[in-house]
Amino acid sequence: MNLKAPVTLLDVAQRAGVSVATASRVLNGGDRVPRQELQERVRAAAEELGYTPNAQAQALAKSSTNVVGILVHDIEDPYFAAIANGVMRAADEKNLLVMMASTFRDADREITYLSSLRAQRARAAVMIGSRRLDEDVLARTTREVEAFLNSGAGLALVSQPGMPAHTIVPDNRAGAAQLARELVGLGQREFAILAGPDELATARDRRDGFIAGLAEAGIEPRAVLQGDFTRDGGYAAAGELVDRETGVTCVFAVNDVMAVGAMSAFRARGIDVPGELSVAGFDDIATLRDVWPALSTVRLPLEQMGRRALELAVSGESPATETFPGEVVIRASTRRL
Repeated sequence: MNLKAPVTLLDVAQRAGVSVATASRVLNGGDRVPRQELQERVRAAAEELGYTPNAQAQALAKSSTNVVGILVHDIEDPYFAAIANGVMRAADEKNLLVMMASTFRDADREITYLSSLRAQRARAAVMIGSRRLDEDVLARTTREVEAFLNSGAGLALVSQPGMPAHTIVPDNRAGAAQLARELVGLGQREFAILAGPDELATARDRRDGFIAGLAEAGIEPRAVLQGDFTRDGGYAAAGELVDRETGVTCVFAVNDVMAVGAMSAFRARGIDVPGELSVAGFDDIATLRDVWPALSTVRLPLEQMGRRALELAVSGESPATETFPGEVVIRASTRRL
């Protein structure tokens, strides 16, 4: 079987009658730009021969590629998927190539992926997750973030404040506090919180904000249960809540996927939502359109947050932090008492 050898930069240079260095400057970029007549000869030779520029060579010449990396904690989670979608749409408008990886909420994997993007001379990266509270993890992540930025690449983080990079921060505390106020306004008084993992700042901020909102009315939650930041975590925590027989009338889950899992658990136990038990979540993910009864929640502009993260990551500007407020949306899953 005869396989045709790939066309090399040397082949193009010989066809155009120029040095390999000149051909590289034309096709891969660089500081010294050859005169127009040479550029035309090199490009014509490349087209005739069917030459495809080497991406790694271009990166070396330009100090970066047109690649943007997206690192998400869990791409199956609609919250992260919606933000990543905003990043990808904004990148497409800027003719940037996107590489995406799911870290599965593993801090070491996240650090390794960011280091890999640095080695590949990515132009920028967007990290979408929740800030961890472990000091060792924070220190190691900060060191890699600094190394990534020192390589000349841009970086923006979503929901991970405290790093020396552009940061998009949803106002979790304020949104959860306002939700608590509006649920109290419906006459609800007996609350439980499905709080998520204590080591994730997002989960803690939403839990603490909700508790603060209840405290304004002199109310304390009857129960606070931890669980995974997932649908199954919400299902398990809701089952535990029912077994405790706490007498609550309203359950707040710190994200929508936990709330959806909780509603499934309540249905499996024969508990009517909202007739016997009201349920609310946080995020307003797109999949809620198919949930019945429609879930009360705090709406975040997820795609807009992703778009803005990409814009900041490639802006070349000094690190800035931008906060996005949430909007309480009361739907059929919570009732007035």
